[in-house]
Amino acid sequence: MTRLIPGILMAMIAGAASAQTSLDMANEYPQNSIHAQTADHFIQALTDQSEGSIVVTPHHGGALGYKSVDHYDAVGDGAVPIATSFSGAWSGINPIFLVSSLPFLATDLDDTRALYDATRPYYEAAMEADNQVFLYATPWPASGFWGRQPVDTVEALRGLKIRSFDTPGTTVLVNAGAAPVQLSWADIVPQLTTNGIDAVLTSADGGASAQFWEYLSHFTEANYALPLQVTHMNRDSFDALSDDDRAALLEAAAQTETFGWDLLSSRVDENYATLADHGVTVTTEVDPALIASLQSAAEPVVAEWAERVGPDAQALLSEYRAAIGR
Repeated sequence: MTRLIPGILMAMIAGAASAQTSLDMANEYPQNSIHAQTADHFIQALTDQSEGSIVVTPHHGGALGYKSVDHYDAVGDGAVPIATSFSGAWSGINPIFLVSSLPFLATDLDDTRALYDATRPYYEAAMEADNQVFLYATPWPASGFWGRQPVDTVEALRGLKIRSFDTPGTTVLVNAGAAPVQLSWADIVPQLTTNGIDAVLTSADGGASAQFWEYLSHFTEANYALPLQVTHMNRDSFDALSDDDRAALLEAAAQTETFGWDLLSSRVDENYATLADHGVTVTTEVDPALIASLQSAAEPVVAEWAERVGPDAQALLSEYRAAIGR
């Protein structure tokens, strides 16, 4: 009987090893960005919840060769099992994914959460139709303007060669008198180094993670929007998990969503301190005429988006406005 124990142990070890699921996770943004940190939290939570049954390997900084705009099809087709992606990059796939980056629709954390709560069922349905499971979403800090000088007046924005991150943003900036160029994250630094652009619409966090202070000396707080980063999974990969592992994955996703939203409350102050340490001037007082100009430029963009989406847009916007009391 004693002689059988090593064989039994080896069989048990082999069985445990064969039951382990290994998954890759794509992320376009740098390892020190807020959403890489959130993804790492998800991976650890999933390891804990599944007791090591699911192992996820992160590939930050676009290491797998995919940008956020590519993640949607890559995950749907199964080329990548999990990705964390900037949802605004998917405007050409389904306009519902533009909601969180619509300019001046939600400009603080509480309003952004209310907008997300109203919109999540539509995200889930859209992704389900494309062979994907919506796991969780967390916000970027509010978008502002990185530049070589403060972008705090109408005149400072006029004619400025500035990066935008989606089609609505491009249109708003054109309407406000700027000269925007729509670029994915990976294309920003090459354009800065060749003077293809002089400014960037993004968060302080995004710029800090890419060390924009090597090219730009100012960040202007505009509270343009708090776009969402969505973590999503291939439906077939999800269904292939055991019942216990699926439950573990969903619990890890729920825990991570809470972590990511809570993280934002302190992240802005941390970012501003980091920028100050690297000689970046942060401007928080913006000419009201600039904000009014941008809001006016945004109104037709939001209206056009709602028309594209149709009745779902009116339903979710009504729910959102009822939740925030306006």
